[in-house]
Amino acid sequence: MINSLKSAAFGAALAIGLVGSASAQELKFFTIGTGGTAYTYYPVGGVIANAISKPPGSRECGDGGSCGVEGLIASAVSSRGSVDNVNAIISGLRNSGFAQSDVAYWAYTGTGTMEGSEPATDLRTIAALFEEHIHLVALADSGINSVADLKGKRVSLDEPGSGTYVDANLIMEANGLTADDVTAEALKGGAAAEALRNGKIDAFFVVAGYPTGSLVELASAADIKLVPIDGEGAAALTEKYGFFASSDIPEGTYEGVAATTTVAVGAQWFTSAKEDEELIYNITKALWNDETRKLLDVGHAKGKTITPETALNGVGVPLHAGAERFYKEAGLLK
Repeated sequence: MINSLKSAAFGAALAIGLVGSASAQELKFFTIGTGGTAYTYYPVGGVIANAISKPPGSRECGDGGSCGVEGLIASAVSSRGSVDNVNAIISGLRNSGFAQSDVAYWAYTGTGTMEGSEPATDLRTIAALFEEHIHLVALADSGINSVADLKGKRVSLDEPGSGTYVDANLIMEANGLTADDVTAEALKGGAAAEALRNGKIDAFFVVAGYPTGSLVELASAADIKLVPIDGEGAAALTEKYGFFASSDIPEGTYEGVAATTTVAVGAQWFTSAKEDEELIYNITKALWNDETRKLLDVGHAKGKTITPETALNGVGVPLHAGAERFYKEAGLLK
């Protein structure tokens, strides 16, 4: 009798183990490289990760449950930004990531700022997301009124590995400056804002969708300005690099800060050609379903600008086969 009970218990445990094993096999983890936690990539990445996830046991879509990909657990990972994310995708460290369209194109082709590097030919696009604006931030009484005024100043260009670092150098170059003309710092997010408030730097660059959290906080605590990136320098930049476009940050975006003309570039979502076609197809489908629309609209101020109608805007890196299949089925691509 005891042996029979033991045998039954063993059989039940084995069955549970097999069910658990099957559930484990159904699980798929998918990482999204974003940026610093104080900027726009990270919170938007969190909203998207939540939207495309559907762990085993979730309630069904339409019944208050997730409308993501069956068995998928996606996570937004903080990173150094665009260059870091592209490198992590190509090396297999991350499944996907956000990057500026310019950085991704140069990496894919081995041109521009990536001249001399091996082209990242396995890089693929999932979707164009939103417009990012280059913010050049200084204290209101700094006397810095143009990019040219940065000469001799202490300026944070963000960390090497970030898209901000790449673009800050291009903007200075278009205005006749180099990193040697300033005392360059490599501060990110809240650290750069704090350094400006404490007088340790005179200005810093941020490339992010507005409003970006660290600047909202900074503007509420100190009198700041956004320095215009316009005139001949901006014209030279946009003419040389088609990814950049002149664009305004509206008045009221940051407390006490006037409308400012600057340049903008697209934020896009990338993955590797080696990722499974069916998985990326389902992720793209989940990104653009009606339930995700609701999450994007309330999840972040930039969410409302992330739409299927703009999903292919400015795409310079080929679409992943799975994403391409979805867009063709949705009638967004011929």
